[in-house]
Amino acid sequence: MPTVKVRNLKNKEVGDVELLDSVFGVELNESLVHAALVNYQANGRQGTSATKTRGNVSGSGRKLWKQKGTGRARIASLRSPLWKGGGNVHGPQPRDWSYQMPKKMRRGALRSALSERLREGNLIIIDEFSFAGPKTKDFLGAVETLKLSDGKRKKVKTLIVDSLDNANLVLSSRNVEKTKVTNSFGLNIYDILYHEKLLISKSAIEELNDLLDPKREGAKEKGEAPVKEAKPKKAAKADEPKAEEAPKAAKPKKEAVTEEVKAEEAAPKAVKPKKEAAADEVKAEKPAKKEAAPKTDAPAKEKTPKKPKAEKEATDTE
Repeated sequence: MPTVKVRNLKNKEVGDVELLDSVFGVELNESLVHAALVNYQANGRQGTSATKTRGNVSGSGRKLWKQKGTGRARIASLRSPLWKGGGNVHGPQPRDWSYQMPKKMRRGALRSALSERLREGNLIIIDEFSFAGPKTKDFLGAVETLKLSDGKRKKVKTLIVDSLDNANLVLSSRNVEKTKVTNSFGLNIYDILYHEKLLISKSAIEELNDLLDPKREGAKEKGEAPVKEAKPKKAAKADEPKAEEAPKAAKPKKEAVTEEVKAEEAAPKAVKPKKEAAADEVKAEKPAKKEAAPKTDAPAKEKTPKKPKAEKEATDTE
């Protein structure tokens, strides 16, 4: 666990703070940080840019001159995109640019950026931002003692993370350029990357450990999940002692067969469904087909041979 020295507003060391490796000791993931930054900027876009099409610009819709015979190019309307003052083609229209990024990815990008600022030495932990009153002069004096600005050189972009209930801090710093005050819940990836120095109070560090620790996130999710109550199992019935049955005498085979036949005859016949019963009745009503007559062994008639045509003609003439 990395340890960082805690300073007061007079730039004197007051103590040490141990930071979580899972929050402030993460490797830099450039692609994840870039994706989180693009998402933040896209969600901040207004999306109100618009252009006028040929249906929105002012102008007459009358045909200016006839189609043929003038020697000029044909034209249908003044609002054509080809003319000056006409409509715009394929121009931007109002739209919503925002999209949602997974919560674990956003928090992972914050952890990566904070860890990188700590490795650079640009993360300073302050014991407490206490001012007697809301005065910009006192705030500027504290910034100079922390060596964050000098009158001879440009001021450093500074992000202060503390509770917004500290009214003296908020009022003292709101008129100072390149300085922003936020709380641990409002910390975002853009502010961490844009500002060069991060001043975080000791109480805000504890809040960030709670918010960004992946182990505690998983524990909270598990705790919030509804736990199903186990249904009480039915009480097992006491095992009652079963009476031992006396062994039955074995019957001879013939008697056993006759008893089975009697039981089958005594059992009621299964009732057929209505459809099958109706089909059986229809079959009973139809007359049985006539059986084919038996074949007799009578001798078949002999076929007389046909006379030739010439003989037939002779007999006809006679």
